[in-house]
Amino acid sequence: MRILITGATGLVGREIVKQCHARDISINYLTTSKDKIASKDDYKGFYWNPSSNKIDLNCFEGVSAIINLAGASISQRWTPKNKKRILASRIDSLRTLHRGLKEFGADSITSFVSASAIGIYPDSLTNYYTEENQEVDDSFLGKVAETWEHEIDKFLYFPFNVTKIRIGLVLSADGGALPEMAKPIKNYVGAAFGSGNQWQSWIHVSDLARMFIFSIENQLVGVFNGVAPNPVNNNKLVKEIASALKRPLFLPNIPHFAMKLILGQMSYLLFASQRVSSKKIEEEGFQFNYTNVCMALRQIYQHASQEKTSKVSYSNEYSS
Repeated sequence: MRILITGATGLVGREIVKQCHARDISINYLTTSKDKIASKDDYKGFYWNPSSNKIDLNCFEGVSAIINLAGASISQRWTPKNKKRILASRIDSLRTLHRGLKEFGADSITSFVSASAIGIYPDSLTNYYTEENQEVDDSFLGKVAETWEHEIDKFLYFPFNVTKIRIGLVLSADGGALPEMAKPIKNYVGAAFGSGNQWQSWIHVSDLARMFIFSIENQLVGVFNGVAPNPVNNNKLVKEIASALKRPLFLPNIPHFAMKLILGQMSYLLFASQRVSSKKIEEEGFQFNYTNVCMALRQIYQHASQEKTSKVSYSNEYSS
């Protein structure tokens, strides 16, 4: 099998590539940087420029499935310019892929799996969201997710399976939100945000990568939540990060107005509450390796510590 991935060098993309190679699945990937193009049998790079609708059609050669992860990070100040870039990066990527598939032909493709976000669900402390929910959050994040999914739906024109995975808070030591959340805790100034009661639907990066591959291998169709079975509130998450890092928490919760002064509109990310169900993907037979947050965090930090020790040992061995 050969899979085409957009966003292959990002946090989730790197983990998917790693897991695919462990299963002897070859990867084609698209990059906007010609300097990042590799040419190996199991890992081939191809140039594209979604902002100008350019794509090397050779990227589809031998491909039976596509994973779309392309999109600028939402973790940047939500200035008018950045908002436009966040939205355009998702829409332009999908439109470029769509045009490329129409030109090249999609006869060999069986599955198209695209990232979306649980930010589409309305902010609520009480609701428990499944994929059947039709309401959309009235924030910028909700608008991005809704527009993103509308563009994904245009791939229903093709004769292959189309799947959307609404991703929650991805836990990894190698990027995403966790290192930023852990930084003040490591420095003994960590605290929860606001009331701390806002729900955070999280997932270990390894489980999320497996979910994308599972969707392809099992020919899933429709919308699935990319979250673990047990969401936690912000108080609990911060407490468990501190426990995993062996750091105390003694400061009061950080008020909303303080973070808004620092981050502007982007502070919404810290206070939005979405309690999201993973039941649908589980009913398809997907089994999570990390079902509770303390287990996930323990693995992440133990693994990071082992890697650090390994690097130090390697460095000492070759410097002696």
